[in-house]
Amino acid sequence: MLKIAIQKSGRLNEDSIKLLKECGIELNNGNKQLKAVAYNFPVEVYFFRDDDIPQYVYDGVADIGIVGENVLLETGKDIELAYRLGFGKCRLSIAVPKAMEYNSIKDLNGLKIATTYSNLLKQYLTANKVKADIHEISGSVEIAPGIGLADAICDLVSSGSTLFTNGLKEVEVILKSEAVITANKNLSEEKKAILKKLLMRMNAVKTAKNNKYILLNAPNYQLENIFSLLPGMKSPTVVPLVEEGWSSVQSVVNENDFWEVIEKLKQYEAEGIIVMPIEKMIIG
Repeated sequence: MLKIAIQKSGRLNEDSIKLLKECGIELNNGNKQLKAVAYNFPVEVYFFRDDDIPQYVYDGVADIGIVGENVLLETGKDIELAYRLGFGKCRLSIAVPKAMEYNSIKDLNGLKIATTYSNLLKQYLTANKVKADIHEISGSVEIAPGIGLADAICDLVSSGSTLFTNGLKEVEVILKSEAVITANKNLSEEKKAILKKLLMRMNAVKTAKNNKYILLNAPNYQLENIFSLLPGMKSPTVVPLVEEGWSSVQSVVNENDFWEVIEKLKQYEAEGIIVMPIEKMIIG
């Protein structure tokens, strides 16, 4: 049985549970229990505070954990980063009042900076040869300059709206973070095998979200041009149409390249383009 730690509340909780469901893992946690056992896969899930997850994984209370990379690096626990999940993306940044003139990181010298991430901030300031007073607090870091507690802050940023609301501007990005799978370095062979199966499922879900299935009709003399745009997993599927000189092409296109590819397909006389989401995508 593989023991998984996830946030009991917070920004990664819902996405973590959703991912497990998309991997076909059914949990019964209707009463918000602190532990849930899967019906159909050898895992049990523990719900912990996010800041505690690296410690529990390190101690072996949990075998793996889903946690923000920022939390993993802040705690500095000797555990493995096993897989990047692609959700919960944010950045750890330094922000100062909008009215402050800011030209470079050297402008932080001598300032008091409020943060929950004192270790990461200290490492960043040291690397850039900046001497500042780090004031460690928990909770609403963004209000610190407004109440005179600090001159600047270091906190997580996603949209930047919270900074804007509190009269702050982002000036330095310390770290780009996302949700990751962390793992104890001393897993048994049996648990490693279960983890391998779980990561295969997670990768299938993640890959599917990053790609779209595309179906189109095109004249045969344009097929080579179209193939250059749609390599697919190995190569496109081509089926001759009843109308002579035309074929149906089926392939996969990356979400990031989608609209650019569609525009070029139109230039190569593709017609009847149908695009569909992919539920799972297993490669290799």
